[in-house]
Amino acid sequence: MTGTPSPAAEPLAEVAPQPGVPKPDALLVADDVRRTFGGLTAVDVDHLEVQRGSITALIGPNGAGKTTLFNLLTGFDKPDGGRWSFDGVPLQGVSAHQVARQGMVRTFQLTKVLAEMSVLDNMLLATRDHPGERFFSAFLPARWRGREGDAVERARELLAKVGLDAKASDAAGTLSGGQRKLLEMARALMVEPSLVMLDEPMAGVNPALTQTLLHHISALRDEGRTVLFVEHDMDVVHEISDWVVVMAQGRVIAEGPPRHVTADPAVIDAYLGTAHHRDPEVGP
Repeated sequence: MTGTPSPAAEPLAEVAPQPGVPKPDALLVADDVRRTFGGLTAVDVDHLEVQRGSITALIGPNGAGKTTLFNLLTGFDKPDGGRWSFDGVPLQGVSAHQVARQGMVRTFQLTKVLAEMSVLDNMLLATRDHPGERFFSAFLPARWRGREGDAVERARELLAKVGLDAKASDAAGTLSGGQRKLLEMARALMVEPSLVMLDEPMAGVNPALTQTLLHHISALRDEGRTVLFVEHDMDVVHEISDWVVVMAQGRVIAEGPPRHVTADPAVIDAYLGTAHHRDPEVGP
């Protein structure tokens, strides 16, 4: 399965398919990012750039360091060394909630919803800069009631966008795995992010919802957002990605357009296996 090239892929057309290659308009730039656990090196990324307005897939075998890299870049883990910036703003040492406020948000491989709270309340948890969260303002509802109304309206709009508006009053714990993925994606959009990082968005999703998720991920790019996502399904990668980054043993071993990467001998040896050593448009 191969998707139609998107306009977002055009700026990448002249970019050399090699690890650490500079991009024409990088939104996220990382250098010398290292993370070890005991004697094991989980992440050892010399240089990585993510093109603004694109969908970039991060692939690699289990244990390649993909989720650990996500955790480091978004402030959920601390590196042993390295630096990175988002839209020119250095983010190393910045806490996770401050990273999100900068406009860089992520979802998790295992969805994190508050099961006993309603779907709508789960959305409202992501409201940015709510004055009612401040200690003194909390006792003056007149100061934040309007903001609360705006947040509810925004949350309902996003739930409708992902097809969960009818579930707004339901407990989040009653949602299916795929619906929880949609809820996480919608909740991430509450902060109006520039970069959305999705950790295995298709994992555990039934086929009926896979195409819905693919549509919403593509729509993020169409809205001008940047997407970086971890995925193992190469059909999904080919369908929606403008660029692919491959990790193995903590390092970036290849980058390029989907068709180029899946034909790279280093990628085949490290990850895909000889069964994938063919043109994706040609049958088995």
